[in-house]
Amino acid sequence: MYLTREEEKVLDGELGTGYEKMMRILVKMGEIFGAERLIPVKSAQISGVSYRTIGDAGLHFLKSLHGVRVSVPATLNPLAFDDDHLKELRVDEEMYQKQMEIITAYTDMGIKPTMTCTPYYYDNVPDFGEHIAWAESSAVIYANSIIGARTNREGSVSALASAVIGKTPEYGYHLKENRKATHIIDVNFEPEGEDYPLIGLFVGSAVDGVPYFRIRGDYTDFKLMGAAMAASGSVAMYHVESITPEYKGALNDNVERITVDRNDIEGFKGAPVDVELVAIGCPHVSRDELRKIAEFLDGKRKKRGVELWIFAAKSVMDRSDEYVNVIRKFGGKVMKDTCVVVSNAGKIYSYIGTNSGKAAFYLRKEKFGGAKVVVRDMYTLLRSVIE
Repeated sequence: MYLTREEEKVLDGELGTGYEKMMRILVKMGEIFGAERLIPVKSAQISGVSYRTIGDAGLHFLKSLHGVRVSVPATLNPLAFDDDHLKELRVDEEMYQKQMEIITAYTDMGIKPTMTCTPYYYDNVPDFGEHIAWAESSAVIYANSIIGARTNREGSVSALASAVIGKTPEYGYHLKENRKATHIIDVNFEPEGEDYPLIGLFVGSAVDGVPYFRIRGDYTDFKLMGAAMAASGSVAMYHVESITPEYKGALNDNVERITVDRNDIEGFKGAPVDVELVAIGCPHVSRDELRKIAEFLDGKRKKRGVELWIFAAKSVMDRSDEYVNVIRKFGGKVMKDTCVVVSNAGKIYSYIGTNSGKAAFYLRKEKFGGAKVVVRDMYTLLRSVIE
């Protein structure tokens, strides 16, 4: 892989061992994936933030980078808790202390402690065609498919390396030819409600490539569909006709067709149960979603025996006080900095209702608690918590 003289100096350790380590990661990735060079990125989104995810080994790695600073704007994924809800999330002292050490290590590098999987709302908004280096699969697929920015599906370490060096290897979705559709998805019904995340779970498990859809929906529908696709498989970009900025010209003759019937998605839905927790916000909700939730709950009373947790970025909550207050008055909890997956929610509750295919995919796994999870549309879930 070609390196400039300045890049070679970093690789040779002239800026210190921390920068050398980051550059070596990028060079090795470039060699593995056949990149010819490094290209500048405008921003990074860093995953590997929750102590539950990275543990002591991850914390040790971050501490080994003491003195290293990022060179481009960088933001953080959710952590293991909201410090305003430590009791409800059953956070012990060790978890709290280790999590704070992780956040300190990141902020000492100059990374903004946004703690959200939806940085594209306010905290880190890329432009069309802009090269970025993002981890967090749901943010990657949204940036590529809805915004038209260009990023591969980075891991926590590679995204951090790009944030420090300010560059990423030029391969994959940074190249225009790799952003074309590989599959046409024929959905044999008009999707609505929970159909979008369920379609995402099915397509993610069936497709290794770039799917192309001809379906209607809004940005929240496609956010949930994309997050589910990225969770159940390796999809990092899709096209929706008239929605994805690059959908024109995305099709060619060498595409495979996959048909989706209702029977194909039914198994991902989950059998009906009396849920103990309704969790909305995986990915984190937008201001518009908070508005819809608040308007639906305003003036109503919460049913006993079932909790309502809404997850949002702090930046979204700060712009939505009027909606947050309505939800809290109803008896729901609006949490920042964490989400239903990386928190202890799946180990606290055995029966969970969510509108997120991504949350269902992970929470059903033993590692995250092995809960019984049902996927339903937002309004069905909200009706289930009303007295």
